[in-house]
Amino acid sequence: MESVDNPRRPADGDSVWEQLAPGVARRRLAPLDVTIGLVVGADGVLLVDTGSTLREGEQLRGQIEALTGRAVTHVVLTHGHFDHVLGAAAFPGARVYGERSLDGFLRAAGTAAELAQDAVRHGTDAAQAAEAAAALVGVTAPVADELWLDLGGDRLVRLVHPGPGHTGRDLVVVVPGGTASDPAVVFCGDLVEESGEPQAGPDAAPAGWPAALDAVLALGGETARYVPGHGAVVDARFVRAQRDTLAERFGAPDSGGPG
Repeated sequence: MESVDNPRRPADGDSVWEQLAPGVARRRLAPLDVTIGLVVGADGVLLVDTGSTLREGEQLRGQIEALTGRAVTHVVLTHGHFDHVLGAAAFPGARVYGERSLDGFLRAAGTAAELAQDAVRHGTDAAQAAEAAAALVGVTAPVADELWLDLGGDRLVRLVHPGPGHTGRDLVVVVPGGTASDPAVVFCGDLVEESGEPQAGPDAAPAGWPAALDAVLALGGETARYVPGHGAVVDARFVRAQRDTLAERFGAPDSGGPG
């Protein structure tokens, strides 16, 4: 795995995984620079988000099995946008975790077609988008507020809904450090973006977004490695600055936190 200190952007066909901590890694999928996270325990293998197509999901499955020698057992969807959910059907044996309202969204009439259309608008091959939409899976393990997962070997993972922000269905994945001196790793989904401006679409909750980032910062603390949904790994200072920019953009109150 490539070091987290080399935050280069992904190239087409790039299969590089960055190690963020022992048993914790991520890779970036071109062309949208989408983050895919990986957490490995003694008994379980957890994947954070699944890419834009079944083909991407299948490639990820093959890479992870080659890296770990095991199949993915847990899939966490950070929210319901096409580039994070359309590869989920490539992991048929895994439990799928998402914020509790995400399942209803994914199973609603018209959602699959809308996700496919959005994928095509962003450059996904139409046939691949249609294939993935036809195979769209729902959430099998809904998360109301938070849930702890035990992947074995003292590997605990915390799933938290920090409140509405990028969407009303955001979920973050917190991986505590292996020792007291190790930083936590926080997979933020698109609540945080580094390689572009945070995107506020029609399903965003702009007024709540800064508060959601306050919650994310409280979960990770000052020393955590924060992994955006798109872009390079960042620190608490970056997340706080993005929080304050969003507060100014949407008229939310100042966090009052340290700079």
